[in-house]
Amino acid sequence: MKQVLAFDFGASSGRAILGSFDGETITLKEIHRFGNDPVKVGKTFYWDVLRLFHEIKQGILKAKQYGGFDSIGIDTWGVDFGLIDEKGYLLENPVHYRDERNVGMIGEAEKYMSKDEMYDRTGIQFMDFNTVFQLLSLKKNRPELLERADKLLFMPDLLAYMLTGNTVSEYSIATTSQMVNIQTQTWDHEILDRLGLPEKILCDIVPAGSKTGMLRAELCEELGVEPVPVIAVCGHDTQSAITAIPSEKKDFAFISSGTWSLFGTELDAPVVSEKAKALNVTNEGGYDYTTAFLKNICGLWLIQESRRQWMREGKEYSYADLEREAKSAKPFACFIDPDAPDFVAMGDMPSRVREFCRKTGQYVPETVGEVMRCIYESLALKYKNVLAGIEDCTGKHFDRIHVAGGGTKDTFLCSMTASACNRTVYAGPIEATVLGNIAVQFMSAGEIRDIAEARKIIAAGEHLHVYEPENPDEWENAYRRFEKIL
Repeated sequence: MKQVLAFDFGASSGRAILGSFDGETITLKEIHRFGNDPVKVGKTFYWDVLRLFHEIKQGILKAKQYGGFDSIGIDTWGVDFGLIDEKGYLLENPVHYRDERNVGMIGEAEKYMSKDEMYDRTGIQFMDFNTVFQLLSLKKNRPELLERADKLLFMPDLLAYMLTGNTVSEYSIATTSQMVNIQTQTWDHEILDRLGLPEKILCDIVPAGSKTGMLRAELCEELGVEPVPVIAVCGHDTQSAITAIPSEKKDFAFISSGTWSLFGTELDAPVVSEKAKALNVTNEGGYDYTTAFLKNICGLWLIQESRRQWMREGKEYSYADLEREAKSAKPFACFIDPDAPDFVAMGDMPSRVREFCRKTGQYVPETVGEVMRCIYESLALKYKNVLAGIEDCTGKHFDRIHVAGGGTKDTFLCSMTASACNRTVYAGPIEATVLGNIAVQFMSAGEIRDIAEARKIIAAGEHLHVYEPENPDEWENAYRRFEKIL
């Protein structure tokens, strides 16, 4: 029975999980969990990538105690990267996508290429932290760093490079950059040329399931392990999660729910119509060059950052406490647009919620429960808004929504999602990202035939929680009010 090792890095923590497959069922065993704490130095917000690599080593050492592993796969968040010089050294720690250097860079890019043209070429949603805008910031403010760079490596590719010494860009993570042409599925020379960005630092793009390389000899000696292949799984964690959606239908709607909520569907080809452009939907690359047609929505970040603020004020609330407070508050009192610029940065989220309600002429939530209720209902109503747009752009109707990832544990939000969208919600698997990572490793090894078989195997091994709509008329009335603040 083969066993593979998956490293899954989120915005606040990471895990090492062993996955085994007996021909019928994928079994997971978490062997190592660790924090992923960004560090602010001066005005710059960095990822502590060397610490993350140390944790990968610890995961490998622990995996030895459970019978070893036949391959390694790594998935992370999108857009961020490290720069390597010509001798192979990391020039500086990767900068966090929430860093201030990205502010205003979309407008700067428009001096060289219109948003319409850039969207037509890439199909990617405009967000000011996309890689192309981070690079434009470097070109404008730190050109000497770009001049010293020999290779750009996205986060999963950077960690794989530290393991193997090889440099590649996996397709799904590369598409988050807004620099990949949706027709050729290669780097878009016109964008790079017009914006004056160095194409020479970009690596060859490889499909998910490719072998990046073997563990370095010196690393094997240090850790006492045999050389095994590192597989370029869907490096973008969203695409790993989509790979594991347990849908028996080809057409399905999904929410990959976590710090971000990624709402969309899987298509055979991108959609870059005027409707898609107006909705600012993204066409990210997935396994086997499929298209994840989705909208990035500010998700559980709103709840996580609110909790952090109350902790800073000396008020210790668990997530269960916050859910209870929300349930006790009056429904449909006020709403926010989760994707408003007001809520992007770290800080006092409850005060920002109150200010948004104040400036939009709504009831201003005061208690913890009122703020939480506002956030919960606003997220559910935003899902309804995006669902309508996705269906309009694709001409498809989805009678169910698959919710996957850590957000499936939030039963209150799952229930609200079913009611707001007036669709049945199937919640699970919680470990969608890891399952997708592991499934691609087994497909790469020939143990699982294809993604359809992988999804059947995952569906058979998961117990999905089903939520049916409640009070759809009340939610429809609330939605009419919600639309006015978008």
